[in-house]
Amino acid sequence: MNGRIFTIGHGNHSREDLLKQLTQTEVSFVVDVRSTPYSRYQPEFSRDALEHFLREHRLRYVFMGDLLGGRPQNDDCYTDGMVDYTKVRGKEFFVRGIARIKNAYEQGLSICLLCSEGQPSQCHRAKLVGAALSDEGINVTHLLPDGSRRSQAEVIAQITKGQCSLFAEHFVSRKAYR
Repeated sequence: MNGRIFTIGHGNHSREDLLKQLTQTEVSFVVDVRSTPYSRYQPEFSRDALEHFLREHRLRYVFMGDLLGGRPQNDDCYTDGMVDYTKVRGKEFFVRGIARIKNAYEQGLSICLLCSEGQPSQCHRAKLVGAALSDEGINVTHLLPDGSRRSQAEVIAQITKGQCSLFAEHFVSRKAYR
């Protein structure tokens, strides 16, 4: 029996709204894929505070931003200051992170990947992590701020405006970080 993989961005959620969506999906693990798991604007979503809050509600917190984050430390992952997701997908750290998520999925675990961006179409969790998991044959469901859900294919169709490519999609970060 395979598990289920969801993603969510805390965006402008309250912790209670986030918890409600997580509870509805019946996930057991929240995997933080933020490269820097801290927030000046919403300190309740900083790593320690979030981990404590989730633990109080019987959810396990796992940090994997070092492996699956959208702003890797490795300079080879950038082109013109922007994160080049094709380059990231070829890096050993990223491959190892995807293998861990795939292993959890194959063990039947239900997990939710967490980032800060509310819309998956604007976030690396769809353009990078979701795309890699999809290539592994794993279904990814994105939880949207309004409570609705979108499949990985629906989010990619939204990003590409439904235009199919003869080659794999090539995504970069939406802004330069270096």
